[in-house]
Amino acid sequence: MVSYVTELKSNDKILVIVGLIVGMIGFAATIGFVGQGNVRHVEIFWAETVEQTIVFEKIDGETQVRGIKGVKTDANPTLLSRTSFAYILTVINNGTTVHRLYIDEFNIQTDLLEPGQQDTITIYPDKEGEFAYYDKKENLMPLGKIKVVTVVASDEFKGIWRDLI
Repeated sequence: MVSYVTELKSNDKILVIVGLIVGMIGFAATIGFVGQGNVRHVEIFWAETVEQTIVFEKIDGETQVRGIKGVKTDANPTLLSRTSFAYILTVINNGTTVHRLYIDEFNIQTDLLEPGQQDTITIYPDKEGEFAYYDKKENLMPLGKIKVVTVVASDEFKGIWRDLI
């Protein structure tokens, strides 16, 4: 009778260990399944944007652009954006004359801005490069550049690596 009880306890230990291992494997599989987005009823990612604000000002007798949000405050800064992201640029005229910002290659421009006015433009860059931006009131006066770069696309990754990016 004693040997039967001892044998049963040994079998119980093995059963508990097997149960724990199966439970951990099942838990890991569930986390993997859920982590791949297979049970979400709504999209959990928002469309990404890059937002910057610049102002036209007269500095040392010259019309210049200065960054005030999301960009360096240097005169005529290099604006930076990413491909496949909405680039939202707010332009404010703090000068004393009218100004219009024009971005080469994208063929996009703000409205003609009277002193104190502002306009917002949205660009959807699809290629890398450096593109000039100008003050376009009567003729094109070059001011600076907008640089568009590609960041590693998460679409190139598969499985759990894609979710970590």
